[in-house]
Amino acid sequence: MEFSELGIHDDLLDAIDYMGFKEATPIQEQAIPIILDGHDLIACAQTGTGKTAAFLLPILDLIADLPGGETSTLIVVPTRELAMQIDQQVQGIGYTMGIQSIALYGGGDGDNWGQQKTALTQGADIIVATPGKLISHLNLGYVKFDTIKFLILDEADRMLDIGFYDDIVKIISYLPKERQNLMFSATMAPKIRALASQVLTDPKTINIAMSKPAEGVLQAAYLIYNKQKNDLVAHLISDNPEYNSILIFCSTKRATTELARALQRKKFPAEAISSDLEQSERENVLLGFRSKRIRILVATDVMSRGIDIKDINLVINYDVPNDAEDYVHRVGRTARASTTGVALTLVNEDDMYKFHQIEQLIEREVFKIPLPEKFGEGPEWKAPSKKNKSTRGKFHKYKPGNAQHKHRSSYKKKKS
Repeated sequence: MEFSELGIHDDLLDAIDYMGFKEATPIQEQAIPIILDGHDLIACAQTGTGKTAAFLLPILDLIADLPGGETSTLIVVPTRELAMQIDQQVQGIGYTMGIQSIALYGGGDGDNWGQQKTALTQGADIIVATPGKLISHLNLGYVKFDTIKFLILDEADRMLDIGFYDDIVKIISYLPKERQNLMFSATMAPKIRALASQVLTDPKTINIAMSKPAEGVLQAAYLIYNKQKNDLVAHLISDNPEYNSILIFCSTKRATTELARALQRKKFPAEAISSDLEQSERENVLLGFRSKRIRILVATDVMSRGIDIKDINLVINYDVPNDAEDYVHRVGRTARASTTGVALTLVNEDDMYKFHQIEQLIEREVFKIPLPEKFGEGPEWKAPSKKNKSTRGKFHKYKPGNAQHKHRSSYKKKKS
C-alpha cells in the first residue's frame, strides 16, 4: 500500500516522498489508520520494520492543526541514541509543518540542561525523553504536562529490561488521564502485556514478524575457541574489503575496548562504543560510523536497538547473546528496509546451548561454516537432541557433511 492511500497530510506525503519512500511497510500500513482513528495501540514489531515512522507519521498528522507552543506529545525511549534518532526524524519529516521537538537525555552539559528546561517550560510540540532524564526534570517541579494528548512508549520491552518500570509509572502519573497511548515493543512478553494493561485503554493489537530476523539477513555461525576469535574477525574483515560498514557486538564493555584495540593494532579503522564513553564521544563515534570514516564499530547491546544506521553490510556476534531475543535485534542492524546483509556469530564450546535456544526461537538451524584451515579445528557442535530438547544431557555432533549443511559451503556464495 502506498502512503498516499493512508489518508495522511499532504505535507507529510511530500516529506516522505522527498526521502524516497513510496510504499508503507506492514507495521506502517496497519498502525497508521488505527492511530489516526484515535485508538490506543500495542504493536509488536522487530527492529528494521519501520515502526518509528508507523507512529511518527500519524502523530505529526494529528498535531498539525493543534495550537502552537503547547506540548502535545511525549515519546519515552530507553536510550539517548534512540531519543536523538527520533528527534532527528521528527525534525526531518515535520520541518515544513513547523513542528518543534526536543530530545531529553543524560550526559550533556549545563547548556544542554538549560535548553531542555526552556523547552519543557515554554513548550515544544514533541518531547522525546529517556525515563531517567525526564524524572530529573519532573522532580524539580517546573514541568507541566497538562496539554499532553499522546503518549508513546517505544522499545517498551527494553525499558523494562533495563529497570525503568517504576520511572514509567511515575512519568504517567504526571499526564492527563484523557490521552491516546501507543506502545511499541519488539517482544510481547508477559511483562509487556502487564504494563499495557495499566497504561492502555481498550487497545488495538498488532503483531508483526514476532522474533524473526529479516529475510534479507544471511545468517551463519563459526564454531570456535575464544583464543581464535580475534584472528578470525580480522580475517573476515580482510577477506571482505567491499564491506565498508561492519558492526561487531560484544557482551561486555571490557570486551569491546579490547577487541577494538586489537583491530586498531592490525591497522583496521575500528572504534568501540559503550556506556563508558561520554555523550559527546559517543556522538562523534556514531557520526564517524555513519559517514563511513569509521569502518568497524565494536559495541555492547546498548546499540542493538534504536540506532538507525543504514547500509550495514556485516554484523558479527563476537559473543553469543545471553537472551535469544537480543540475537534478533543484533542481526536486525543489517538488512534494513528490505536490503540484504550478513550476520555471523562466533560460538564457543560454552555458548552452544544458548545458540541452540536462538535457533529454536527463530525456528531455523543456522548454517555452521567450517573454520578456514589456517585456524585449525574448532569445537564440535553440541546441542540437545531432537528426542529431548529440554535437557542438556543429550547431544549430537555437527559434521560438515550432514545433509542439512550441504546447501551452502560458504556465506560468501550468497553475495554473488
